[in-house]
Amino acid sequence: MTKHVVVLGAGAMGSLFGGLLAEGGMKVTLIDPWQDHIDAINAKGLKMVGFGGDRYIPIGATTKAADVTDADIVFVQCKANFNADAAKSVKHLFAAPAKAVAISFQNGLGNEEQLAEYFGEDNVLGGLTAQGANIEGPGIVRNHAELPSYIGEMAGGVSKRVSEIAELLTVSGLPTSPSEHIRQDIWRKLMANIAISAVSGITGLNIGQIFNEHLADAVSYAALEEAIAVANASGVELSVDEAHEILGKIAGPNGTPGNKSSLRVDIENGRPSEIDYINGAVVSLGHKHGVAVPVNETLVKLVHGRQARYLNG
Repeated sequence: MTKHVVVLGAGAMGSLFGGLLAEGGMKVTLIDPWQDHIDAINAKGLKMVGFGGDRYIPIGATTKAADVTDADIVFVQCKANFNADAAKSVKHLFAAPAKAVAISFQNGLGNEEQLAEYFGEDNVLGGLTAQGANIEGPGIVRNHAELPSYIGEMAGGVSKRVSEIAELLTVSGLPTSPSEHIRQDIWRKLMANIAISAVSGITGLNIGQIFNEHLADAVSYAALEEAIAVANASGVELSVDEAHEILGKIAGPNGTPGNKSSLRVDIENGRPSEIDYINGAVVSLGHKHGVAVPVNETLVKLVHGRQARYLNG
């Protein structure tokens, strides 16, 4: 029996993941409030460009979550700011006797705990990905590379369902591995976002310009070192060398050096960003554990300042 994957939030990563899985033979439904995007997908299919070649992928899409009556897997791909409203809109998919499982591939900290309030703690898995994508217009997503994704139980260990889902996603075109320590892995991904997101959003630089051209890497590395100190104080063991290695892969020729951060895209499009779930989360935990975080505090204030110009009129 074909599994039904519902993607809640058809932005860049939601469209990429949904498109790859639909192309791989899975039943997929995208849910997003952007009417023009959904209309374009329903009219011609999702246009995927870049890595893998340009093609149209037939895929289900709707703006009305209530119209989706069943799901086996729900990818939560909305911005973290909209978790509550998004979760409420698909809560019916987790009601008994349904056995849907949600996977968050979102940026930042705290998403899984917030979703668990609506779906139940046992119905939420953590996820992270090294994939990169961006929306180029209604119905068009650019795929930058084929990079790995990971899923895992928030309590740790590799369960049967995680192994089965990871295998299913992999054979359907989304290379995914089980993670025994998904919380620590989510922190590792956060390190990349800490170093990239706000700096890219404030300066307008892409990843390669920040690190390969050394236009703002000093600021990124300073924010990163603060975040690692906070992670260690929170009981998550991370090292500076490990974080630098991760950034090197992302900025390297096999990574996504030309990619914009999603926070930069939010600012360019006049949308609220996820800064409070990324650098802001480090600031909050830094205050809790008594770790000084002046660089991250500054980045948060600068992003809020930029946002105020368009969000507050």
